[in-house]
Amino acid sequence: MPLPIIARPAEYIRSRLTAGVTDPFSHARYPLASTLDYRGDPGLFGPDSATWRVVGDIAAFVGGIRALLIQAAHPEVVAGVTDHSAYRSDPLGRLSRTSAYVTATCYGAMPEVEQAIEIVRGAHRPVRGKSSRGRAYTAATPEFAAWVHNALTDSFLTAYQVFGRDRLTSTEADLFVSEQRMVGSMLSANPLPGDSAALSAWVTEHPDLASSAGMREVVGFLRDPPLSRSQRIGYKLLFNAAVATVPARLRRILGVRRVPGSVWFGRRTVGVLRWALGSSPSWNLALIRTASPVPEGFFRQPPPIESQPGS
Repeated sequence: MPLPIIARPAEYIRSRLTAGVTDPFSHARYPLASTLDYRGDPGLFGPDSATWRVVGDIAAFVGGIRALLIQAAHPEVVAGVTDHSAYRSDPLGRLSRTSAYVTATCYGAMPEVEQAIEIVRGAHRPVRGKSSRGRAYTAATPEFAAWVHNALTDSFLTAYQVFGRDRLTSTEADLFVSEQRMVGSMLSANPLPGDSAALSAWVTEHPDLASSAGMREVVGFLRDPPLSRSQRIGYKLLFNAAVATVPARLRRILGVRRVPGSVWFGRRTVGVLRWALGSSPSWNLALIRTASPVPEGFFRQPPPIESQPGS
């Protein structure tokens, strides 16, 4: 007979937290459902990469929020989102598809990486128009693709350095940026800064950033997304933590303010989520695919392939 909840409070709390955090990302097909068909394939990065370590940590949740905020500071990029994206009508679907893209490019075997890139390319082809300041845009423009990609890379790295399980050395941080350049190249993004310092400077000092109606709409959405009441409590702490790591110039453009104590609360929130969820189960699955050692104590969720139909 199962123990009553009162006798296993830690397991109950873990299961509730895990369900609450993972549910918003479950509205798209899992991209690595067939990954074990590619035994031995390390994908773009492999088990010794900085990417598997950085993106696999819970701090990536903060990095994802930060990236969406920063991306919105570019009027042409955000126009592509507000004019063509389904984030208003299907916010969790879009979130899940974005998460699936990151999962596939970071942890997938090469056929899965290539498929994820082609899906993005296909989705970008019809995205074109004029921004609120009258400039033409297309999602395939190398400079705009670079803004999206570089903001994501810089945000994952920044979030890991502030909220991660440990801290990368400068050499490891540069390695992460170098690895992510491979993804950017596959998307024809340009320019792609070569190290972490150059990347941070490029994002922070980018000359084409400005406030826009689309930016304010996206920032407002990110402040108050359609989550349940219990989910919103943790999300607000993560949102504040993300804002706290945004450079001052970009905060002014975005119209967001750093809340005192947000880094402290963010670290503790990430710590609780790491205790409950562990590291990314997709990282675990990639280690299994490549027959690599699985670090003890990192993973709490089972490899997600086990929950796929027919697996």
